[in-house]
Amino acid sequence: MRLVLLGGGGFRVPLVHRALLDDEHAGRVDELVLHDVDEGRLETMTRVLAQQGAGAPRPVTVRATARIDEALEGADFIFSAIRVGGLSGRTLDERIALDHAVLGQETVGAGGISYGLRTVPVAVGIAERIAALAPNAWLINFTNPAGLITQAIQAVLGDRAIGICDSPVGLGRRAATALGFQGADVQLGYAGLNHLGWVDSLVINGVDRLPDLLADDAALLSIEEGRLFGTEWIQSLAMLPNEYLYYYYFTREAVAAIMGEPQTRGEFLLDQQTGFYQRALAAPSSAYRQWRSAWEDRETTYMREVRQPTVQRDARDFGGGYERVALALMAAIAHDEPARLVLNVRNRGAVECLGVDAVVEVPCLVDAGGPVPQLSRISGGHERGLVQQVKAAEELTIEAALTGSRRRAVQAFATHPLVDSVGVARDLFDAYAAAFPQLGAIFAAQPVPGSPSVAGH
Repeated sequence: MRLVLLGGGGFRVPLVHRALLDDEHAGRVDELVLHDVDEGRLETMTRVLAQQGAGAPRPVTVRATARIDEALEGADFIFSAIRVGGLSGRTLDERIALDHAVLGQETVGAGGISYGLRTVPVAVGIAERIAALAPNAWLINFTNPAGLITQAIQAVLGDRAIGICDSPVGLGRRAATALGFQGADVQLGYAGLNHLGWVDSLVINGVDRLPDLLADDAALLSIEEGRLFGTEWIQSLAMLPNEYLYYYYFTREAVAAIMGEPQTRGEFLLDQQTGFYQRALAAPSSAYRQWRSAWEDRETTYMREVRQPTVQRDARDFGGGYERVALALMAAIAHDEPARLVLNVRNRGAVECLGVDAVVEVPCLVDAGGPVPQLSRISGGHERGLVQQVKAAEELTIEAALTGSRRRAVQAFATHPLVDSVGVARDLFDAYAAAFPQLGAIFAAQPVPGSPSVAGH
């Protein structure tokens, strides 16, 4: 079975490769094709994988190419992990938002909208090549903002495009471990959007253990989410919030914390990864060892800006687990091995307060026919309000990116709950359009009514 990884020079590629090496399925992936527009990073990552796989009892053939059509032809599954603008683009997403006193985070709020605006046209173009060259392949999207991008490419590929995030599975694993069920089979009741969801049940061995966790302050404080949100707030919700909800529930604190750091997360990762690729190029024989060290540092510092300085991240949470979810998804489809997984899929009525074509993040039953979303409860008014408002911003972002409508782009910024002024939304759009030439080109011909032109701003 052939797996194509778009963004094959990316830093997290060895996690996927490691999972493939450990896979014991008879019909497992035996060929991994890496595609990247940066041939230097592609060469480095190929070397890392060769060293990681040395002596493996079940090796995977790795092939690399900078030509996308060559990569896609004959694919069974395709992982999309592209980053339009690279990490330098992420730093601009974050800094421009902070310069306007709003949250600077790559997938949430203004930064996520900027990232989405420049990524949607590229992702849709790739989807069109997949439709032409590998129409029977399944596309598994990791590219952020994952729900927004998945919804955009479903217009081309339909339900054969599925989004994955590791946040829900990581949350479920941490919650079960806190109750003493490490390694247990957990069925999550989960509903929302990518980076905006809640756990409302935690079924282990047929029993919902979430009430036990909510009643145990010590158990709650043993997991990252308990320390982030505090036991009182989680207990008042009667649900476990996804860690990214911190940016919505504690916006002022998050902005202040990020602004108080010497670097944004994007700036830290840019420095770290630039150093890694340079060192790996200079000393190719130790590429894998250098990658491993950099990866551990990356995981240790995840969401450092909003954690208490004395709290160390649990090593069991390193890597999140998205690659394992992806393999389970592929096994369910390719080998008709039914599985229950939290995925980003077309709604089809699973979340009743959103449209049928909206991409949501919910538990799905998956077999050879693909995922079927399960009815998921968004019970409280504030949860409904948040998902509806953020989904509206996402859909405006998609429309703006595909039509070049400045009006819709400004509306996308202004609609998002983490942008607190229409005036700020206009300024954000103008700043991002000036910083990213591809955005400036898309929207150059269409002024925003009531807003100064880019040239006069």
